[in-house]
Amino acid sequence: MTNLHHPCLSGLARNPAAPEDILVRIAAHRAGRHGMARRREPLPDAVVEALLAHDDGDVFAGLRAERISPAMRRRIATHPDPAIRDARADFIRHLVERGSTAVLADLEEVYGQSRTSLALSPDPRLRAAVAGSWYDRPAEVQTALLADPDPEVRAAATQHKQPGVPAEWRDRCLADPATRANVAWYIPLTWDQFTELMRTGDEDIQRAVAANPHLTADMAAQLLDVDDPLVRVAVAQSRHVDDATRDRLYALVEARRADGDIDAKVALSWNFTEPDWMREAPLDERLSYLDSPHTVFRRVLAGSRDLPEEAWQQLDSDPELSVRRTAARRRDAPPDVLERLVRVHGDVFHHRPLLVEHPNFPRHTLRTFVDEPAPNVRYVALQDPELPVPALQRLAAAEEPFLRRGVARHPNITDALLDRLLSDPDPTVADDAAANPALRPARMHRILTEADL
Repeated sequence: MTNLHHPCLSGLARNPAAPEDILVRIAAHRAGRHGMARRREPLPDAVVEALLAHDDGDVFAGLRAERISPAMRRRIATHPDPAIRDARADFIRHLVERGSTAVLADLEEVYGQSRTSLALSPDPRLRAAVAGSWYDRPAEVQTALLADPDPEVRAAATQHKQPGVPAEWRDRCLADPATRANVAWYIPLTWDQFTELMRTGDEDIQRAVAANPHLTADMAAQLLDVDDPLVRVAVAQSRHVDDATRDRLYALVEARRADGDIDAKVALSWNFTEPDWMREAPLDERLSYLDSPHTVFRRVLAGSRDLPEEAWQQLDSDPELSVRRTAARRRDAPPDVLERLVRVHGDVFHHRPLLVEHPNFPRHTLRTFVDEPAPNVRYVALQDPELPVPALQRLAAAEEPFLRRGVARHPNITDALLDRLLSDPDPTVADDAAANPALRPARMHRILTEADL
């Protein structure tokens, strides 16, 4: 995290261009040590030695083994202070004890056993951790986990669709309270299994069943009268309901949302289920949803790659932004469509690849985005690695910290701009400026001198 009191130190510590001597000096400061824990690059032995001299176990809890040489790993493993020696292992064990997700390689490293051996551990929490992180485990391992005496382990083994539940285990998993709701949403169900699950009256189980992609038309019909917004939306997305029924179900949920029902709001606004069956449907069937009044169907259609030109033109003008963005990700999206979409709405920076990274996007226009009124659109200009200095200066003067942060990270930044942003009132801006590889060693040394390091 950015150190709020010493952001230049935490940022400099993760600067990939920082020389070894800078990192050794900065290890003497707590802000620097915590910034160093966020570095992606391997740490030189001399830097690890400097970290060891300050007995800061929190730093070593976050340092992954691959960033440290074998010699330094041995050095840490024999350190006299258990807070140092066991920091990383204690952190991973804490994740296991809390039932949090852990990286499988970390489990093997900390416990000193192969994943196959860990799946047979006498500790059920460890077996559950392996079940939750080993997604491509062999069938024999999955079978052992499904038969585990501990319900938490069985639940972890069935949490995801992969590696799946063998057909001969389905009845047993559906009868098990620990796994019933997990498997109800993804395994093919017989009519008897479906009926038994619905008979439970359990809300979570009914929601799982309603979202099951393998339901038959008869099963979907049995769900029509369940008065639960999440069930209704799931059924409305089924291929087995007609348009009138789909409209009625959505209208019922919409009315509940208008009355302030939180489940209805979740079902309509925060629910990530989609009619995935459409992706494999014949083209004619998919095109029948081009004018659907329900956004999710048009959005899934827009994820196709084989639509006729007139369909693309309609989707590119869809009233819903999410549909237009999905359509714009097709391989042959026109440059003007891409530019117009980004110029009006900006890009979605948590969704890779970005629209501005599309092969057809006219990247020569990026620098003109600096003139747009919306801050999130101006930010897109920073995707031009050669953005001219005057444009960077304008963005660095913005009120919005996220724009100044973007300038602080930019590869074409000048020494003067970096110096200015190192003193920015927002700590995250100063942190990013100090982490920019363009920062000159002389300025790095000044940061240390100013911190009495």
